[in-house]
Amino acid sequence: MSHQTGIQAGNDVKGIFADARSGDRYRVLKIVIEDEQLAPGCTRHASMQWDQEYDSLVLPLLEDDLPCYILYRLDSMNNQGYEWIFLAWSPDQSPIRHKMLYAGTRATLKKEFGGGHIKDELFGTTTDEVCLSGYKKYLTSQAAPLPLTAAEEELRRIKLNAVQTDISIDTKQQTLQGVAFPMHGDAVEALELFRDKKVNYVQLEIDFEKELIKLSNTDPTDLRDLPKRIPKDAARYHFFLYKHSHEGDYLESTVFIYSMPGYKCSIKERMLYSSCKNPLVDMAENNLQIEIEKKLEIDNGDELTGDFLYDEVHPKQHVHKQAFAKPRGPAGKRGGNRITRPPAKGEED
Repeated sequence: MSHQTGIQAGNDVKGIFADARSGDRYRVLKIVIEDEQLAPGCTRHASMQWDQEYDSLVLPLLEDDLPCYILYRLDSMNNQGYEWIFLAWSPDQSPIRHKMLYAGTRATLKKEFGGGHIKDELFGTTTDEVCLSGYKKYLTSQAAPLPLTAAEEELRRIKLNAVQTDISIDTKQQTLQGVAFPMHGDAVEALELFRDKKVNYVQLEIDFEKELIKLSNTDPTDLRDLPKRIPKDAARYHFFLYKHSHEGDYLESTVFIYSMPGYKCSIKERMLYSSCKNPLVDMAENNLQIEIEKKLEIDNGDELTGDFLYDEVHPKQHVHKQAFAKPRGPAGKRGGNRITRPPAKGEED
């Protein structure tokens, strides 16, 4: 599944971008994500040549625990106007959900600003990577022939793994890599009990502050109770032991359900739950040896009827019906003429 954060630029950012592209009013633009949209952090004006004030303008804008975007105007120009450096700042100390959010919105910002104005693009987790000397090292590495140094190879790998959410003729979309949040001990224990069929239902949720998957509940759950277990305003993961009969045999099938009530959840919640889903399923199947018969994604618990689950676990086979074969006519000469209308008056013998 490919992921887009859905975050767009606010009108104030669009206005700043338009002014920045059309002249030399700004030297630095800091853009942040607030209230699920791109918002201006702060701006700075030029007073010297670009390399003389780079560090003094850029470095104070970088926070140790929060990502941001920096657009820095050079003094050089191309046929579209001034050229800019695009810095994607993502410090190691920042929470994973913030890193994912900014990575997933990176292409949106470039599209809104205009890729033709961006000369160079840097990704940094430390100030050494995005300061003036770091930028000059980047330029040297870009011009240097292979083989790359270890640091340059790491930078290249980071670029290749960066999330691209923009789709156009000139870009290729990559999927967001899954995030394997650790599981709380109670959640692991509950899944082990589920595997051993000592409980028939496990619900898990993400603790956003601690960045781990924790146990929500293990209430005994019959099929008729299952729709009630699906929250209407929050995402969840569910493991359900579906007990039923099929062609005369009694079966107990494990069904994994990922419930996401659409846009009632925030963008962060939708993105984190979607990204953590596959690592969670892999852990359950490979580490805990839980055999999952069917994986479902729903947005409403009302979908979980008995007929729906049965058809999902045992999909009907579509048998191709052979077209009716029209019998062939008699071999040899055709039959005699047939009267298709009564004879007209005067034609009778």
